[in-house]
Amino acid sequence: MWKLASATRSRGVVRGCASCYGAPSISVANAAPSKLLTQTYALELKSRLLICRAVSSPVARANLKIVHVFVSVKPGREGDFLSASLENARASSREPGIARFDVIQQEDDPTKFVLVEVYKSDGAPAAHKKTDHYLAWRAAVEDMMAEPRKAIKYKNIFPATISGWDYVDGVSLD
Repeated sequence: MWKLASATRSRGVVRGCASCYGAPSISVANAAPSKLLTQTYALELKSRLLICRAVSSPVARANLKIVHVFVSVKPGREGDFLSASLENARASSREPGIARFDVIQQEDDPTKFVLVEVYKSDGAPAAHKKTDHYLAWRAAVEDMMAEPRKAIKYKNIFPATISGWDYVDGVSLD
């Protein structure tokens, strides 16, 4: 059963689903606006509930696939690698099967990079490897490698939903 958080405001922000916020809750059936609640406030609560339902749904709680690709490039090729990788990352981020695609560089050794790839389904990594931008990236960076790339696969624990990989004002939605 979906529950609404109790009819209180916290710092002027309407709290939504009790399971998301850990607040005392009342059932949706009992959530009709009272004399104390304005219609606007009741609509805000209902809107938050719909958002919480969408984020908490079994569809949103997909079995995300996460891959960390460890890359070591030849000294002096860092800029070329970064340029090619950023182009690939931007295009990859627009793929329907990718929830997130990060390029990170080691602080104390600029020749070391990690590509953090978050996929929405089991088939998404294979689909990604067939895209034109990935094939172009792979060909472009091949001679930049100091050693073969190493990929390690992970299962997702937190954030638990696809939308949790999106950030608003530096705060995860999960």
